[in-house]
Amino acid sequence: MKNIQLPMSRSDAESLQLGEMITVSGMLFTGRSRFHIRAVAENIYPDIDYEKINCFFHVGPVMRKNQEEWEVVSCEPTSSIRFERYGADVVRKFNLRTLIGKTTMGPGTAEALKEVGGVYLSKIGLSGNALRDQVKKVHEVHFLDELGKTECSWVYEVDHFGPFFVAIDARGRNYFEELAAEANARMPEIEKALDIPCGFQYTEVNG
Repeated sequence: MKNIQLPMSRSDAESLQLGEMITVSGMLFTGRSRFHIRAVAENIYPDIDYEKINCFFHVGPVMRKNQEEWEVVSCEPTSSIRFERYGADVVRKFNLRTLIGKTTMGPGTAEALKEVGGVYLSKIGLSGNALRDQVKKVHEVHFLDELGKTECSWVYEVDHFGPFFVAIDARGRNYFEELAAEANARMPEIEKALDIPCGFQYTEVNG
């Protein structure tokens, strides 16, 4: 399994294959909804060197202070698709090459990652408690008093963080979209094998 040093280079990102499992080591920053909204709509964002720290971790971590040092209690990735409205703008604004989260993101973010030469990494079979032990140091915190520990931005130093899999590659391919297309293409064969009649209407579930 590859371990990619952060900040990820364009060549490293372009070398990664869709579905490939990797870990990352180096510096990253965190954020959730408030980061996206403020950065895009209000032009307010942490004073971070985004050339050196270009990995954005979608998480609202559980943090505690031990004397003068902050430490991570848990850092379970949060669902990234809910940030799709602002995702492409954030990628382009900060030239982000690595996004880490849960589930997937949409075509706008995929296109932006293709432009900058970046990837989206998704969790699989991981818990926030396991990831906690891969955070070697909490370097900075931004907007803590204003946004609180969950929505503020933390800067972590991580070592062999993950593993995650490449859910959107640097060519804009989306693992989940391709998986869904493959499943849909196989449905007629599966329905025939199960003697499900042509045109059968499945029950729709509305949230």
